[in-house]
Amino acid sequence: MKKISLMFSVVLSLLLLSSLTLNASEIGKEVKITFLGHAAFKCVSPKGVVIYIDPFLSGNPKTPAEMKTVEKADLILVTHGHGDHVGDTLAIAEKTNARIVAMPELGRYLTRKGAKNVIGMNKGGTYTSHGIAITMVHAIHSSSVTEGDQVIYTGEPAGFVIRFENGFTLYYAGDTGIFSDMKIIGEIYKPELSILPIGSHFTMDPREATYAAKLLGSKFVIPMHYGTFPVLTGTVEEFQKLMKDVPQSKVLVLKPGETVQ
Repeated sequence: MKKISLMFSVVLSLLLLSSLTLNASEIGKEVKITFLGHAAFKCVSPKGVVIYIDPFLSGNPKTPAEMKTVEKADLILVTHGHGDHVGDTLAIAEKTNARIVAMPELGRYLTRKGAKNVIGMNKGGTYTSHGIAITMVHAIHSSSVTEGDQVIYTGEPAGFVIRFENGFTLYYAGDTGIFSDMKIIGEIYKPELSILPIGSHFTMDPREATYAAKLLGSKFVIPMHYGTFPVLTGTVEEFQKLMKDVPQSKVLVLKPGETVQ
């Protein structure tokens, strides 16, 4: 009886694990994507290149404790200057010597704060590093850093399209409202995965994010920027319900700390 109970427990654990993680053949191309809570993500390419996107970690109430410390990073992509997106960029870059990719104005601000390896770029441009092509694209939001009573302009907000060494393409929208040119992003870059904010108040809500998914046409969509603070009222439940009208796109809901590949 004990052996049967043990086998049942093992099988149940495997089933639960498989329900949380999609394998490489399902998403495609062996890129590991870890949700770190709020809008922070870690991507590991098939060749082991580590990319952090908007690494708000130490002050993030949703980031698992064991993931707040970063040991390796090759690239840090920062969409705009708000604290919940710049986050731990400076500390991670100093520790790992990672290259920071950001809008020129934000890049200059980070350089003044001590960053030594900053790549400033602008919308429509593509920067290639470690065999990975990073294109900066449009976003509708604001972008600034507040220090005391001073508000410092850090350029326009942006999103990123990341084409990994093996061709797998990801669109990270950043903080944004809906805009019709998302259709152009979908047509030009054909992202297989789109990561979209759904929290409302500061970004798209589930209804707008659903329309964005229609425009983009990605096979997979990961919702982000929800549930971190009370003001973010958009929910994954509402998003999943609305996305039933977008059958070409599968919604992947990740808990902070979970990985898909």
